[in-house]
Amino acid sequence: MSETGSLLMQQEWRVIDQSSVGPQFPALESFAMDDTLCASVGSGKSVAVARAWVHHRTVVMGIQDTKLPFLKKGLNHLEEHGFQAIVRNSGGLAVVLDEGVLNLSLIFPENEQKIEINRGYDAMWELVQLMFADFPGKMEAREIVGSYCPGSYDLSINGQKFAGISQRRIRNGVAVQIYLCVNGSGAGRASLVKGFYEAAKADAETKFTYPDIVPSVMASLSELLDVHLSVQDVMLRFLHVLKDHSGRIFSDTLSPEEWPLYEAYLTRVIERNDKVFAALNV
Repeated sequence: MSETGSLLMQQEWRVIDQSSVGPQFPALESFAMDDTLCASVGSGKSVAVARAWVHHRTVVMGIQDTKLPFLKKGLNHLEEHGFQAIVRNSGGLAVVLDEGVLNLSLIFPENEQKIEINRGYDAMWELVQLMFADFPGKMEAREIVGSYCPGSYDLSINGQKFAGISQRRIRNGVAVQIYLCVNGSGAGRASLVKGFYEAAKADAETKFTYPDIVPSVMASLSELLDVHLSVQDVMLRFLHVLKDHSGRIFSDTLSPEEWPLYEAYLTRVIERNDKVFAALNV
């Protein structure tokens, strides 16, 4: 068995499905949720977790985005297009979440054996390949220049990116997260982020290099595979792969023991966001 296979293969997968909660589910809660589960899995209080989540009309900024010289103008651009913005508690750059984007988190324990960063990425890459193994299009994992939040594990078909992978580590827990553009216009989402950077950076010199976005290099899976896929279609594929890689999968929510931890992480992420946005109003 390959190293990647052994990571996907768990005795049990605890599944937390928040893919159909609706527009009243704020994205900040998701980042607190993954941090909670990361700590819980890392401490041995939970088996490995697979979580699915969808948020409506939200742009999630990375820490570097908060340093843009004209951030307020960029946020105004998003607001004019009906999007709110939040800041996540990790690196990377701005990504778009809406009802056509499915986010998946795989949360592993890192106890006796360390999980190398690339091994975590490879596990998610393997998962996505298995989920869409019945389609002929060849998927690649490499940086797509011109995409938003570019990285070495951008997932693409024919040079057009449909997903990006990130990682977060807390207390012996490793959360590998992916956003999958399931349906809708990939170029439309990229145009929104392009407009955000054009307003927030303009022609200013910055220490950090922000992406020069080319909307045509991004697409949704429905566009790339030439078939309409719904978030629920992809959820079924996700659950089938998990079932094939475990003795048991079971649906769950936070335990009574995890709720106080979740409240603490949520308070922290809200305070971080409040600090960023309060500074813009000075």
